[in-house]
Amino acid sequence: MKDLLYAKRLEMLQLVERLVNIDSGSHTKKGIDEIGSILKMKFESLDFIVDTVEQQNYGNQLVIQHRDAHQPHILVVAHMDTVFPEGTAQKRPFKVKGNRAYGPGVADMKSSLVELFYAILCLKQTGQTGYKHIQIILNSDEEIGSPSSASLISEKAANKKFALILEPARTDGSLVTARRGCGQFKVDIAGVAAHSGIEPEKGRSAIEELAHKIIALHRLNDQQKGISVNVGMIDGGSAVNTIASHAAAFVDVRISEKRQDAIILKQLKKICAETHIPGTKTTLSGKMDRSPMEKNEKTNVLLGTIRQAGKEIGIEITDTATGGGSDASITSDLGIATVDGLGPIGGNAHSEEEYLEIPSLTERTLLLATVIQKLSKMT
Repeated sequence: MKDLLYAKRLEMLQLVERLVNIDSGSHTKKGIDEIGSILKMKFESLDFIVDTVEQQNYGNQLVIQHRDAHQPHILVVAHMDTVFPEGTAQKRPFKVKGNRAYGPGVADMKSSLVELFYAILCLKQTGQTGYKHIQIILNSDEEIGSPSSASLISEKAANKKFALILEPARTDGSLVTARRGCGQFKVDIAGVAAHSGIEPEKGRSAIEELAHKIIALHRLNDQQKGISVNVGMIDGGSAVNTIASHAAAFVDVRISEKRQDAIILKQLKKICAETHIPGTKTTLSGKMDRSPMEKNEKTNVLLGTIRQAGKEIGIEITDTATGGGSDASITSDLGIATVDGLGPIGGNAHSEEEYLEIPSLTERTLLLATVIQKLSKMT
């Protein structure tokens, strides 16, 4: 398989370039659907059936499996959306500099989409049959928490034994076997407006009340337990000489264990129930969007298979935990053996300096093909 893939290195990179130069931010439905159409044709050329799950507000989702597949027990998940606004691809299109390729979404995760297609192509052209045991979901909204695709992933994950998530590998090549759960909340404070010079005694400052709550929220941070609470944005007031009648804080919460979900929610409610400035009122909204992906025995078994595959092709497989969220949390929460970070190696995701390590494109494609073939025999 290695010789076949290395012969297709330029072809693979050209497809990465084509996909990178299409804007596909989570709210750019036209671009996501264009990428979906390209990939649909690619997979259909390999005798795969591609079902398009139409979406009104987001890009369409794709569910893909070979026409000869029967109850496939391997789920592969990748996303077609990026974090970048429309027009980004034109401003800074795909480019190559040395052994790195740059462009919006080049690592997260346009190159993973290419890796997936060529891994299957490689299996087919070398007479392997592992591709008959996989089902693929290409979703369109992972970067904003998978609001329209989470239920689809959960549905298709039913009765699956393994889940392979194609987020990029870490910069050192490590796979991801644990992720923190994440959620976003909003704290709204209603106060009473008054002129701060003429009759300040009549006012009830929403900003002052919010200040007390921000301090309390940040005291919830516990690095040892893997809990992070961050007030990342605030809003409030109408004029510098007016006591604020409204203020709001936007809060990012990260947890490392599922049991921490209820604990942190209880603490958030307690903070918001306590009033420091009489006459103000606090409202808490939001939720935990993703459960943590916890490393467990099932993870270790799957990781062991991946390590064996890596050993056979000359790659030492390491793994790590990360604070960011992904669709891996969905399958992991369902009790399915899940490993993430199986895409090519890249770095600086979500920034103007996002890059792909070009040699890793073929290397990780070979790894993915080898892993699929091995897992296909583990029924």
